[in-house]
Amino acid sequence: MATIPVDATAFATFGMQELTGESFDASLAAAADELAVVFFWGLDCFNCEVAKKAMLAQPESIHALGLRWFHSNVYEHRELGRRFSLHGVPTWFFFHRGKRLGRATGWHGLAQFQAAVAAARDKIGQGGATHPAVNPKAAGD
Repeated sequence: MATIPVDATAFATFGMQELTGESFDASLAAAADELAVVFFWGLDCFNCEVAKKAMLAQPESIHALGLRWFHSNVYEHRELGRRFSLHGVPTWFFFHRGKRLGRATGWHGLAQFQAAVAAARDKIGQGGATHPAVNPKAAGD
């Protein structure tokens, strides 16, 4: 089976800092008061590449979300996949001051991703406590 080449254009376009198991907590702490999002992806993940292309098709809308971006290849950094009980990629987790606010699993379009971001921002307004995962489909309904 042929390897799908990793297109790093989205990482550069959105200023995504790469995270490893060792750098994860310190990097999120450095985001301070910004709403941080970690894009968990994997090598040879067709849906990850589709998500990146969809994001790149509307960069202004993605930038307008005002997120501090990070990314991690969980096939390379398996400890992060285990830590967050990932059963599939792409998955985005939202954090504020190092606390997990929710997640979006799979790319279901910009509107649903925006709804997941809005749900995470709402949790910041409620004190930023760790809450169960955000279901982006439910958040957009």
